[in-house]
Amino acid sequence: MRIPRAAVERAMVGSITSTIRAGQKLTQPLLALGNQVVQRFPREIVPLGGEENDAQGRVVYDFFAGIGPELAHPGGSLPGSNQWGVPCDPEHPIPVILVHGTAGGAQTNWGTYVPLLAAAGYSVFALTYGAVEDSRWPISALGGMKPIEESAAEFGEFAEKVMASTGADQVHVVGHSQGTLVPNYWAKHLGGEGKIAKYVSLAPLWQGTTVLDGAHNLFQRMHTRYGVNPADVVPCRALPQMRAGSDFIRAMNDDDGPYLPGIEYTNISTVHDELVRPYMSGQVSGGPQRQVTNMILQNGCNKDFSDHLGICGSPRAAAHVLNALDDHPNRVVPCQMVAPFFGSPLLRRTGGVPEFIKPFAAPASSTPSERVVATY
Repeated sequence: MRIPRAAVERAMVGSITSTIRAGQKLTQPLLALGNQVVQRFPREIVPLGGEENDAQGRVVYDFFAGIGPELAHPGGSLPGSNQWGVPCDPEHPIPVILVHGTAGGAQTNWGTYVPLLAAAGYSVFALTYGAVEDSRWPISALGGMKPIEESAAEFGEFAEKVMASTGADQVHVVGHSQGTLVPNYWAKHLGGEGKIAKYVSLAPLWQGTTVLDGAHNLFQRMHTRYGVNPADVVPCRALPQMRAGSDFIRAMNDDDGPYLPGIEYTNISTVHDELVRPYMSGQVSGGPQRQVTNMILQNGCNKDFSDHLGICGSPRAAAHVLNALDDHPNRVVPCQMVAPFFGSPLLRRTGGVPEFIKPFAAPASSTPSERVVATY
């Protein structure tokens, strides 16, 4: 017997919303405990270059460094970010907007990058875009849930506010994962052309990812059998759009690729990316009048095991980002053992080299690095 489509939709939506409500109720008594646990996360604090390169000299390199602040100040801003009404430093006259990935947020995604960029003299701004409508915290802290077109419009409004506040007529962008697509859609399709100067992407997926193919095939079978597409009711409407070959990805790549003339693009990918597959999806070459620099984190340094999340806590990736934003790049790009998932330097987090990577580990005294200058 064929189940009516409306009944299937009601059952799916009811299951999803009841799970969210239950999760929110369970979360409340656990928040205090969670805050204590997160504040005790082992974290490695390491210098990036010398004092001449880093005004504070020390930055926390850990993808999860922003979770404690989010627990302490739900929906807030990391110290040093979102300084409204404050003009930019004359040496860095263009503000930087940090654009998180799926289920990320203004604080949770950028615990490394806000203090890093603020210490380097940049005016730093971050938003949580695409959160579930009418949700309460902590669900409201999970951004990137809406269709990317809607998130792009939300980003555009934020970018206009940033420019009005700082007096700048352009912004720089540093995006991660889905956040590498959102600003570009605004620039390409929603009137933002000419308003982005430099565009740095961590774990970009310009050509989409094949990781979602299995779910897509399952959804197709359910659509054929029951007449309903689960992609229409799942909380994260952006996920199917990031699948390789989706209508959204095809639209992003029309007109000779994803890039726009006048924007300086830098794409930073990791070979260990488990969510952007193939990882070369983000290494799209530029066409005529497009300025694009592609780099792979492990080129010249196979000790960095950063994956899709860890790339946001990697000191090596951070140095590349600073060089990409700087008009005269001279940051030292370190090469050191970096953990997947966290992105922090590995040895102090684990107390030693795990067995599965011992063959790749260099002696503790060996800390090679490469200096990247304007010609890199």
